[in-house]
Amino acid sequence: MDEKKKHPALILMFGATGDLAKRKLYPALYQLYKKNDNFAVIGLARRPHTNLSFRELVGHSLSTEEAQIGAFLERFYYQSLDIEKPESFLALKELSDKLDVRYDLGGNRIFYLSLAPRFFAPAAQNIKKSGLTETSGWKHLIIEKPFGHDLTSAAALNDQLLQVFDEKEIYRIDHYLGKEMIQNIEALRFANPIFESVWNHRHISNVQITSSEMIGVGERASYYDQTGALLDMVQNHIMQMVALTAMEPPSRFDTEDIRDEKVKVFKSIRPISGHDIVNQVVKGQYIGGILPDGTEVRSYRNEENIKAESTTETYVAARFYIDNYRWSGVPFYIRTGKRMAAKSTQIVIQFKDIPQNPYFYHFEAVMPNLLVIHVQPDEGLSLKLNVKNFDQADSTIPISMNFCNNSKDANYNSDAYERLLSDCLKGDSTNFTRWDEVAYSWSLMDSIVAAWKEEHVPLDFYEAGSMGPSSADRLLARDGFHWWPLSETDPPIRA
Repeated sequence: MDEKKKHPALILMFGATGDLAKRKLYPALYQLYKKNDNFAVIGLARRPHTNLSFRELVGHSLSTEEAQIGAFLERFYYQSLDIEKPESFLALKELSDKLDVRYDLGGNRIFYLSLAPRFFAPAAQNIKKSGLTETSGWKHLIIEKPFGHDLTSAAALNDQLLQVFDEKEIYRIDHYLGKEMIQNIEALRFANPIFESVWNHRHISNVQITSSEMIGVGERASYYDQTGALLDMVQNHIMQMVALTAMEPPSRFDTEDIRDEKVKVFKSIRPISGHDIVNQVVKGQYIGGILPDGTEVRSYRNEENIKAESTTETYVAARFYIDNYRWSGVPFYIRTGKRMAAKSTQIVIQFKDIPQNPYFYHFEAVMPNLLVIHVQPDEGLSLKLNVKNFDQADSTIPISMNFCNNSKDANYNSDAYERLLSDCLKGDSTNFTRWDEVAYSWSLMDSIVAAWKEEHVPLDFYEAGSMGPSSADRLLARDGFHWWPLSETDPPIRA
């Protein structure tokens, strides 16, 4: 089969002049075009544009002068559209049908909703009313987060979308699932018996998942102040990393079998009740401070478009327990925050010490074994081991066996959105979230929010440029553990 004709599609890009489209989606589409994917794009937004001015906008987002860019941009068209006016969609239907014939796209359509959440349902309803879904090919809906703001709103939105699309046609995108090292978790575990054989409560003492950012809220201030770190990061990105780390091997590596195992993890997470919340979850907010590069930054409450007395959390740390045989008694610690000491996303697996091990008494400075999955900004693995110090008889030194994915190829330039868009074109929804995954995750978040309100949990403030409030350290200290500093789990150096 001709590769160019494998997965043809018309991509209808709602929110085509927005920041996400310019920063991520158009560069991703250009990479797919260079790999011979066959598609045309209709950009849709309220702003007035001609096809020519829209193509210029797309071209400016690419930062390249490659010869192929002209032919790529010729596949982009524009139509001004008011989401809430059904009549705006009639001309869109006519243009879509023309382009389907012009580029031989087989009636296949991707509707990408890069919109404010309040427009998700109206857009889907008007897509159906206009007849855009009445096509001879397949149709896929890609929807960005947030998918609701609690379980009730998420369920209502899902019901509205199901009036237009089947569940198998809805691709709820979480760009973390497109990251190389997130996709590598399954291969690391299930293709390596050395790890899978010890991937359980008998050998692992705790799991730590960190997603820290140095940036503040920036232009997202108004949205963020209504959302906070729990709903912005934990409900989606963090919970997906928990599920992939903890899931059982699927009976088959098919989409639904993998998703089924992730759902089992969500169902097994121990609920957090009101009287447990103080010892289980930490909420924090940054005050002014100095970042590692010397930049002095203001407090969250002094950011533009933030309420002066805002109690929105910019930091969350939590301890979860997964009540199944594999993970019985193993704490999963998570933390995420803004204005922290480093930009880093990593998963640290800390292995147990061997009971009555004479080396722990004979040698000095014996460290726990750690397996570190570096998700970003560098992608790779580190395995921390102990060896005898070559110059001293009674001491050990820690060594690190490293793999850095970024350095294996000087032309390495893949992106999460490129991978996920490619999957959608192929009809592979493995790395998108199914509705029951969303529902169980929202259920857990709702219980935390309710417990926060019930127990009147206060904010713990932390200085910008730190790794969070001291209460997050006490969360682990109660169990005899500590957060592994980023310096102890440094990723491999890029070549």
